[in-house]
Amino acid sequence: MLGRDHAGIMTFTGLYVPLITPFETTGGVALDALEQLARDVLAAGARGLVALGTTGEPSALSDAEQQAVVDVAARVCREHSASLIVGSTSATVPPDVTARLVLVPPFVRPGEDGVVAYFAAQAGDVPVIVYHVPYRTGQELSAGSLRRIAAVPCVAGIKYAGGGISAATADLMADPPDGFAVLGGDDAVISPLLAMGAHGGILASAHLATAGFAELIAAWHAGDTVRARALGNRLAPLSLALFAEPNPTVIKGVLHATGRIPSAAVRLPLLPAAPESVQAALRLLEGLADRGDQAGGPGVAVTDHPARHVGEADAVLVVAERELAARAVVAEAALPQQGTEAGGVEQEAGSPAGR
Repeated sequence: MLGRDHAGIMTFTGLYVPLITPFETTGGVALDALEQLARDVLAAGARGLVALGTTGEPSALSDAEQQAVVDVAARVCREHSASLIVGSTSATVPPDVTARLVLVPPFVRPGEDGVVAYFAAQAGDVPVIVYHVPYRTGQELSAGSLRRIAAVPCVAGIKYAGGGISAATADLMADPPDGFAVLGGDDAVISPLLAMGAHGGILASAHLATAGFAELIAAWHAGDTVRARALGNRLAPLSLALFAEPNPTVIKGVLHATGRIPSAAVRLPLLPAAPESVQAALRLLEGLADRGDQAGGPGVAVTDHPARHVGEADAVLVVAERELAARAVVAEAALPQQGTEAGGVEQEAGSPAGR
């Protein structure tokens, strides 16, 4: 749900799913699978999608692939009257995009004043959602600096992934800026952040148990604390399992194991998740469905799709994928470095920063 506030800018609430980029077994982007994932999560209660967030491995995609991903997400959002948030990309962004997701400048650690100035310099008609993830960018921001950023006219909200619930979190949520949407980005602690007043979440875990995460947000907003706490306590272990290895490797492993994407492939520098990590997450997902909760409702692979257990055969397949990826690295290193540009269609290499 979107409201109008903060000088007419949209106020974001509810669940937003930062889409993975599924790959075919041949290595290309699986656009049909991407489209189906987008439709699944919106049908299960997500308010919108994030295309080319770091979960989507954008730095490992060519310009043409980035454009194709944006086009698919935009078309599905248009058909569902859903919001579309777009991450950093060279693609042409459609005019009806709802917001841009802009990362706090990573690595250089410009200081809090530098970050405020950076967002103050953002221009254009598309609202900005700040992506604050200090354990990846290296730049902490106080609640005071976040309030200064919130006062920037184009800033509509924040994906808040501070690494947990800290004193700075408590400070911000004790007096949140008017019209400034706080969207949780640390999946495992989304429930306590919602309890403190967050507007929603941008949650990669919601590729699975989508309806459960949507219900969790709705329950906290409705003041149904008993229901919300119970859901949060059951969903948190799933999120922890899905982030047991670099994102989105485990999520892709589970989606592949349940038949929703054609492969669990990721692009370098990522490698596919270990079979035991996929097994652990799948067991938790199936446990949610067995409980009969909303967390196992529509949009969850184990109920909406022909599920396969990650047993011996699947483990062998995943190990084989890992071995093939490692062999590809060795083979590529042995080849003359000519005729291939970084970010090309056949052998892209990138450095996803997280969710």
